[in-house]
Amino acid sequence: MDLILILTYTAICIAIFKIFKIPLNKWTVPTAVLGGVVLIGTLIMLMNYNHPYSEVTRKYFVSTPVIPAVRGKVISVNVEPNTPIKKGHLLFSIDPIPFQNKVDSLSAQLVSITLDYKRAVELRKRRIGKQRDVDITKAKMDDLTAKLSDAQYDLDRTEVRAASDGYVTHMLVYPGLYVVPMPLRPAMVFVQEDSFVYVGWYRQNSSMRLKAGFEAEIAFDALPGKVFTGEVIKVLPVLAEGEVQANGAMLHLGLRGLIPGRIPVQIKITDPRFADLAQYVPGGSYGQSAIYSDSFEHVSIMRRIILRMSSWMSYFFPFH
Repeated sequence: MDLILILTYTAICIAIFKIFKIPLNKWTVPTAVLGGVVLIGTLIMLMNYNHPYSEVTRKYFVSTPVIPAVRGKVISVNVEPNTPIKKGHLLFSIDPIPFQNKVDSLSAQLVSITLDYKRAVELRKRRIGKQRDVDITKAKMDDLTAKLSDAQYDLDRTEVRAASDGYVTHMLVYPGLYVVPMPLRPAMVFVQEDSFVYVGWYRQNSSMRLKAGFEAEIAFDALPGKVFTGEVIKVLPVLAEGEVQANGAMLHLGLRGLIPGRIPVQIKITDPRFADLAQYVPGGSYGQSAIYSDSFEHVSIMRRIILRMSSWMSYFFPFH
């Protein structure tokens, strides 16, 4: 865009000099050059500040480790990797026999202690039994009821199901494998369908021109020559560079403190054309974006042209 502006201004100056027969001397030429510097510099400054651009924009998503709630041998895997599934779909099953046996055992004990409780109550009504016997059998019955509930809970967890719509992207389990409920040893990695977001990282200089509701455009490297319209949904209020966690060390100005960091801005693509092309933009895809504020709207055309020129450059592959 800078080159286009310079060439356009140069062409205008040449035309003016020839049409009005202005002589080329030490006054006219420097005046034309200085005027070009001021004019082009002002336009570029207004564009950069009022219609910010981010060369770092990415499609983010949330991956969830699938960790079984109980331990046991896997008897079946009921999902294919990278195949969309619905919430509640059975992912894999753990051998339920040990858990079913425990449920059956506690159920039988509960039936027995319930009868004992009823007898104790009846005897107490007849003034033959003691209140202590009623209290003891009632406590045993309540304890067994709680244990049976826990056992049933474990039995139900032998069927591991999807917590939301999405797909399994990393399969780490197979029939015959013994799994345990350990956070560092997931059985699968699940990607949530509704977790995909588009985030552009913008310089802090333009923070006053980053507001929800402003128009935005995104161009992905995966789709050269195409620019999609969107809308700013949210401007995140914190930067990772300023994060402080409670620990034994005092806050100090280290290398991280010297990095200004960028403001993350969430963008929603509203362009209807994107629905047919979204399949070519997988999670993690890289791109660039621009936001058009309500200030100096007439210079936004420059930003739109630059973004489209950059998008066309995606047809060329970098040498790395």
